[in-house]
Amino acid sequence: MQSQLVETIRQRFGEKAVTTDPDTIAPWLSDWRGRYHGDAPAMLTPGSRDEVAAMVALAAEGRVALVPQGGNSGMVGGATPPKDGSALLLSLRRMNRIRTMNPDANLATAEAGVILADFRDAAERAGRRFPLDLGARGSATIGGLVSTNAGGTQVLRFGNMRQLVAGVEAVLPDGSIHDGLAPLKKDNRGYDLNQLLIGAEGTLGIVTAATLRLAPGMVSRAVAWVGLESPAKALALLRAIEARTDAVESFEILPRPVLDLVVGHVPGTRAPLESQHAWHVLIEAVATDAGAEPPAALLERLLGPALESGLAGDAVIAASEAQAEAFWKIRHSISESERAAGPAVQHDISVPVDDMPRFMIEGAAEAERRFPGTHTIAYGHLGDGNVHFHVRAPQGADRDAFYAEQAPAITRLVHDMVVAAGGSISAEHGIGQMKRAELERLGPPSRSAALRAIKAAFDPLGILNPGKLVTLAPDAAKP
Repeated sequence: MQSQLVETIRQRFGEKAVTTDPDTIAPWLSDWRGRYHGDAPAMLTPGSRDEVAAMVALAAEGRVALVPQGGNSGMVGGATPPKDGSALLLSLRRMNRIRTMNPDANLATAEAGVILADFRDAAERAGRRFPLDLGARGSATIGGLVSTNAGGTQVLRFGNMRQLVAGVEAVLPDGSIHDGLAPLKKDNRGYDLNQLLIGAEGTLGIVTAATLRLAPGMVSRAVAWVGLESPAKALALLRAIEARTDAVESFEILPRPVLDLVVGHVPGTRAPLESQHAWHVLIEAVATDAGAEPPAALLERLLGPALESGLAGDAVIAASEAQAEAFWKIRHSISESERAAGPAVQHDISVPVDDMPRFMIEGAAEAERRFPGTHTIAYGHLGDGNVHFHVRAPQGADRDAFYAEQAPAITRLVHDMVVAAGGSISAEHGIGQMKRAELERLGPPSRSAALRAIKAAFDPLGILNPGKLVTLAPDAAKP
């Protein structure tokens, strides 16, 4: 049925709508980290919502599975097709129009294939901002960000993607269209389908467009780099700042080994402070009103008492935009530097904010105790409790053997510690195929049953993104 579907789509929508060239498809068969590899005989490339709807309807009729894909920048294998070639890729990258930009209402509607960096630039040209940013801004797409409920570095003030989405348009598994783009502030018509689709990882529907909330344009910003002794002092600094201003949008924490890793592997980076510190914090404050206190003066005023009291050991405020970007380059280059440094088991987890300092220290110590020779680095978004908890392989360890023999046990330990702390095994990257078994193992049975019931109700044939997030009961997906 796959070949018949591909030919039907080619005849109906033309050569642009489908490719079977292995070289063209090959880059999209593996995840960004290179951990998951699949196969697909063809990649469908619709150019509009209606083309997506027609393709999905044909796939449902022929019982052909589809794997939606945006920028393929995810971290959990959520956009990688199955290894057996049983599914076709459905790329949304041709759908890259910004349909509307309404700065007066602080709203814009963008199609699924719009790249985050391009959308942020368009909002800036309109005198507004889209306050979601992450290292993959140059490849991540709006549809993927909605489907994974992406986070990033500005969650502290603006929340995850879920809080920034005012409306969703999607194609459901039978090919019907859900038009929920209207940015209604009040809508009590029962279950919120938009919210179900956000974070569903393409398992309930294919997001084709979204209405997004914009923030006032930035008049000025200031970026500071602070060295201090511990995550506990970092949290105390954050609380002291939050008590005095709401202008801080980012508060990132990382230990010295992470800084050393970036400086050692990423050209053009260097330590912002000459003094040595066990932990570092990156802070960004923004002014959206020309009459507001300049952010640099604000940070200087707030950091002064912290330095005098010993809460912070040293600090520098970027003297230019170039220096501010250099500070941020360090934070956004962590993943790149880790890939260059060798194998590591990476965990995207969250705990209550007040527990994050303790977890970063005690959790790392426990992982290293249980797995001698490993080294744990923990960093992340301190203001929202999101810890990137990475356990590096022992020096000289074989990559494949480490992932096969030790990684599962390491992940089990980390996730057990997270659940014991009242946290989540996925803070912002999603479940994909990487964490599906752990979600089932650690989640309450009632939650797992509810997820399967929702999947079965939306996609009884099981054709949308099979093997990701949740799977149907063995008999549920049979025609």
